[in-house]
Amino acid sequence: MVFIRILFFLLFLGLIDWYSYQAFKTLFPNQNWVKIGFWVFSIGIYLFAIFVFLTFDRINVGLNFGRLISLLVLSILPKLIILVFLFGEDITRIARGVFQSISGTNNGDFLPERRKFISQTALLLSAIPFLGTLHGVLIGKYRYRVMKHTLEFDDLPEEFNGFTITQISDIHSGSFDNKEKLEYGVDLINQQESDMILFTGDLVNNHAGEMEPWIETFQKLKAPMGKYSILGNHDYGDYVAWPSREAKVQNLQRLCQIQEELGFKLLRNESIKIQKGNSSIDLIGVENWGKGFAQYGDLNKATANLEEKSFKILMSHDPSHFDEVVKKFSQLIHLTLSGHTHGMQFGIEIPGFIRWSPASLRYPKWAGLYEELGRYLHVNRGFGFLAFPGRVGIWPEITVLELRRKKL
Repeated sequence: MVFIRILFFLLFLGLIDWYSYQAFKTLFPNQNWVKIGFWVFSIGIYLFAIFVFLTFDRINVGLNFGRLISLLVLSILPKLIILVFLFGEDITRIARGVFQSISGTNNGDFLPERRKFISQTALLLSAIPFLGTLHGVLIGKYRYRVMKHTLEFDDLPEEFNGFTITQISDIHSGSFDNKEKLEYGVDLINQQESDMILFTGDLVNNHAGEMEPWIETFQKLKAPMGKYSILGNHDYGDYVAWPSREAKVQNLQRLCQIQEELGFKLLRNESIKIQKGNSSIDLIGVENWGKGFAQYGDLNKATANLEEKSFKILMSHDPSHFDEVVKKFSQLIHLTLSGHTHGMQFGIEIPGFIRWSPASLRYPKWAGLYEELGRYLHVNRGFGFLAFPGRVGIWPEITVLELRRKKL
């Protein structure tokens, strides 16, 4: 079955390459260097792909895997645009050929020649995803954006009126390749001067060692009311073939230790009271709970000792937890903070006009602020990136949430 899938995938790649070559051949009939360059580029990527897969190590993925993903996206997306145009043209050419054969007006050639205009249009439009992807790989993945929201609540304690939270999520430290850009992002977090910093999971891609080079950088994060965190699905090492169960356990222990070294209080199905003056709010942190993913989170355990009417903020990595459990939970959770989706690191967001990402096909609540049944959910688009080393239209996010008490 795997062999058949690989075969079909290779046939598909061959099809889009052949169609793309037709466009170049039509536009540059006498420029052999263009034709040779096309095949050198395409075949070179496939040879690099074979090398990466032969040397692939899930525990230590390395930068070559990210480079391969970016090259495949840069190569395949533009070719898909070309395929649509030229395949559509071929349907028209075949229909014209059949009609001319029946009517006897085809002058001996069944298929009319390709129109240069179609190839020009296809190549011009294919440059859009190519340039967009190139921007996402070179610039977009570190194009940090601060998103600010003000939330009003009837029962927010008066002392917490104006309380600010900076949320970051999905650091994925194993993907970073630019210390200067990363330090800029950390400085930008500190510039928000929020009362508290909350990190909603996925510190690494696969193993704790990915965070070792960046500990000093993230230790610079500061918040007067504390820094708190939870685990994401990637933090458990579930996607790695460990040599032993003990190795996996030790990896998670080290990751939790790193959280402490960073100055974060890691909440694992537990809660903590945030005190200000004579009032407090309850901060709850659950382990990962995701629809279609591991479900380690236990909201009942995390809230077991909380007062029914206390003001509650929940950190839960996967937003599907909100729809499946949190919004129907017996206790009112005023605000849930999640991440996980990354907005698929690809999409279109034009305020007031369009907001779409492939993530919306999997997650009804995939980015931004939502309110349902009197409960808020905020889904952070992620600070880092995973697999594809870039972001196109969905930029890395630093969220600032200001809590306000509604005026009566």
